[in-house]
Amino acid sequence: MLVTGSAHGIGAGIVRRLLRDGWTVYGLDREPQNPDIDDTGRFRPIQADIAAEADILAACAQIGQEAGRLHGLVSNAGIMIRKPLAQLTLADWTRVLATNLTSLFLLAREASPLMQGTVADGTHDQAAIVSIASTRAHMSEPDTEAYAAAKGGLVALSHALAVSLGPRIRVNCISPGWIDVADEALRPEDHAQHPVGRVGVPEDIASLAAWLLGPESGFVTGAEFISDGGMTRKMVYAT
Repeated sequence: MLVTGSAHGIGAGIVRRLLRDGWTVYGLDREPQNPDIDDTGRFRPIQADIAAEADILAACAQIGQEAGRLHGLVSNAGIMIRKPLAQLTLADWTRVLATNLTSLFLLAREASPLMQGTVADGTHDQAAIVSIASTRAHMSEPDTEAYAAAKGGLVALSHALAVSLGPRIRVNCISPGWIDVADEALRPEDHAQHPVGRVGVPEDIASLAAWLLGPESGFVTGAEFISDGGMTRKMVYAT
């Protein structure tokens, strides 16, 4: 398995879950990673900038040489630059799209040849790609244009890849809502506003990603799964 943005947050949660499920996991991140995230010896950290094509080429070449093939890819890494529109530079815009959106295109292009060999003809145990978008693909706060555009693009790119890479590779998208990735001091009202009664945690997204990567989701491709505690279905009125 290959997971980007694996050093912390949702990415680290996905790595831990996949290691627990018995997979060998390559983790890509710009930041130094903790090689002791699991004591099985199956975690392979690679320091790389997924906004850089050369880094993705090198990482996929390394994986090809060492592992020979991939069963799954989780494109999770992302950044936000939050500025008023008048202050958002083209460089800011380009950096967010390169990290959050273009990286999936590059990863799918370079990793899919490694994934083609994982399926025997006549079976339904396809390889799988999971992208991590956001409910901000559907709803926004002020000053988040680049982030929203990138996350909306991930939803569309995911179903395009599902059609192009099927049937041997399935591609699905997860759009998380509020996930506590920083051990914030959350207030009771932060939890209470969610229909499920709590803010999400990385394990919520990791369990869904693990299912989408596995054989039990073999009839699911091109889909978006919103995991937000019900917030996008809740009507909110000012009082």
